[in-house]
Amino acid sequence: MIRILNYIFLGVVGLGLLVLALANRGMVTLRLLPEEMGAFMGLTWAIQLPLFLVVFGGVVMGLLVGFVWEWLREHKHRAAAAEAKRKAAKLEREVSRLKVKQDDPEDDVLALLEQPRKAG
Repeated sequence: MIRILNYIFLGVVGLGLLVLALANRGMVTLRLLPEEMGAFMGLTWAIQLPLFLVVFGGVVMGLLVGFVWEWLREHKHRAAAAEAKRKAAKLEREVSRLKVKQDDPEDDVLALLEQPRKAG
């Protein structure tokens, strides 16, 4: 049921984007700099694109900037999780080492204490 709702939602979004693209297919000129400044500096780079590509490109660039911003913002959480994982692994190794030691006492005093007493 959820899969069907997901497909319906994606279809509606796709249809909306298609209608937006068809309604805004007029050509626009994108310039690197304003005309006067570009002529003064010798940078008159310009390109003609349909308006819907400019809109979709802006949305994609906004998403990319947002993803990178969040990735950088959450660095401290990822670092803390990695540190906790390393600490947990270290503690697990120590526990397993102590369990092995407890099963096989290497200490002479502990070995003497664990020997059965002779009646007498």
